[in-house]
Amino acid sequence: MSGDASVIEGPLHGYHHETYVFPLPGEAGQDRPGRWKCREPREGLLWFDRRCFASEERLLAALGGEIPGVPEIVAVGDLRLMRFVEGRTLGSLHPSGTQVPELLGHQIAGLFGRLARVDPWGLTVERRCQEEDRPADGDTDGFLERLVHFTEHQVYRANLDGFGELFGELGLEEEAFTYLRKQVSGLARRPFRLLHADLHRENLIVDPHGVLWVIDWELAMVGDPLYDLATHLHLMRYPAPQARDMAERWSAVVEAERPGATRGWRHDLERLLAYKRAQSVFTDVIRTALSLPPAPAPVTGAARKLVAVLTEAAGPLGLTPPDARTVAEALRRWRG
Repeated sequence: MSGDASVIEGPLHGYHHETYVFPLPGEAGQDRPGRWKCREPREGLLWFDRRCFASEERLLAALGGEIPGVPEIVAVGDLRLMRFVEGRTLGSLHPSGTQVPELLGHQIAGLFGRLARVDPWGLTVERRCQEEDRPADGDTDGFLERLVHFTEHQVYRANLDGFGELFGELGLEEEAFTYLRKQVSGLARRPFRLLHADLHRENLIVDPHGVLWVIDWELAMVGDPLYDLATHLHLMRYPAPQARDMAERWSAVVEAERPGATRGWRHDLERLLAYKRAQSVFTDVIRTALSLPPAPAPVTGAARKLVAVLTEAAGPLGLTPPDARTVAEALRRWRG
């Protein structure tokens, strides 16, 4: 498709995909300047998040430019290619935990407004999620319960054979999910909207003109719009004043686009953040264990990381976090 193998860049680094980037020459690239990317999922990966739409490319094509900053899709033969956004990730410019400049923060808030404007029921895109994972519009408790169910069954239970003993030594038992459900239930009803569901610094690209682009829509879903804000705040790690400011901006722009979509948000945001903290524990334990260096390399850094994650989720899961020495010993036993 590129017409010249020397112009192909890749495979690019990415956890879920093998990606190649190239220009489209001749007729294929007529009126399509710039570079485009094609990608395939990597084999043997662990997925820790529920996916709703059958195809990211088809979802973006269906959006048809309704949301600025979404990469364009072009069909070439039987393939759908996505425009490669030239620029740098927000995380490379402003790392996790640091303040995001006002110009970019304004664009992020605007993105939430654009998402709220989209009619999710008008998107004619095939969905892969089961019927039970599609609660009735406004059933925010049902929406969150299905996310908790996914974490319990597809992350925790599905990995007990390989990680059950490690989970147990860290205090992560089945009863934690019963406790979590009590902590997060009782949400206000809000009309469902389209969610990106993975808005973090590495999925936000700043182009050379300072324009913000949003990539990696694979985890997009239809559901409680407040969940998108909670996920964003959890992953972005804004300084506390900016986190509060972004929450207020979210409320203003989303309510303006879809009245009622922010109902009860001040009360419910902490519950959704509690779920995100709890969800992170199980994924972080597995990923940390899999990334351990061979023995006899020390595991102290990994242990400190897990202590921080376990401490943050102690409230939602009803845990007494173990100390770093206990976690390190558990990791060494798991590594064998």
